[in-house]
Amino acid sequence: MSGFQINLNPLKEPLGFIKIASIFAFATCGGFKGQTEIQVNCPTTITENKTVTATFGYPFRLNEASFQPPPGVNICDVNWKDYVLIGDYSSSAQFYVTFAVFVFLYCIAALLLYVGYTSLYLDSRKLPMIDFVVTLVATFLWLVSTSAWAKALTDIKIATGHNIVNELSPCKKKAVMCYFGSVTSMGSLNVSVIVGFLNMILWGGNAWFVYKETSLHSPSNTSVPHSQGGIPPPTGI
Repeated sequence: MSGFQINLNPLKEPLGFIKIASIFAFATCGGFKGQTEIQVNCPTTITENKTVTATFGYPFRLNEASFQPPPGVNICDVNWKDYVLIGDYSSSAQFYVTFAVFVFLYCIAALLLYVGYTSLYLDSRKLPMIDFVVTLVATFLWLVSTSAWAKALTDIKIATGHNIVNELSPCKKKAVMCYFGSVTSMGSLNVSVIVGFLNMILWGGNAWFVYKETSLHSPSNTSVPHSQGGIPPPTGI
């Protein structure tokens, strides 16, 4: 086995710098925190709007995000803590983030192999083939995980948007008037979806450059060598 020897040339080629791009294109939804607010008014008891807030975030189990009134304030004689947002989108969010973490770790390992053990990678028949298979699988999983997360994000926006006032039971009472207030911007979550589809394109393109290093593209010469002078060896009797 060849020893460790730094060679930065692979980083200048698509095989290497696409992996670097994938490292920086890490999931941006893992640390998201946000909240949605509604304004509540009870004409018979209070004359000004009061704010009720529901805080949510990764992994987006909205059905565990209860509404919270201001401390010590009784709004319309409703126990707002008993009411939650609608939906559980943790499976899609966790699938996307977990897959992104594994991709991050694989890219680190692949770059270490490219840079530190270049000759070992190029001389081996198995390593490029394993890299090629992993790249194809990763391309497919980027498509699946990002599509699932994009659909979940759309549903999250609906569940935390203007539709809230139509779903909460207290807001359906005649004595309670609810108005949608605001919701935290989800720009970083939109970026995570764009990053996911960008990674799918990057890994799909990277598959070609990895394929060129495999024996499928450049099979080893296993034919019987000719004798000197270019005369083919005798075929026998």
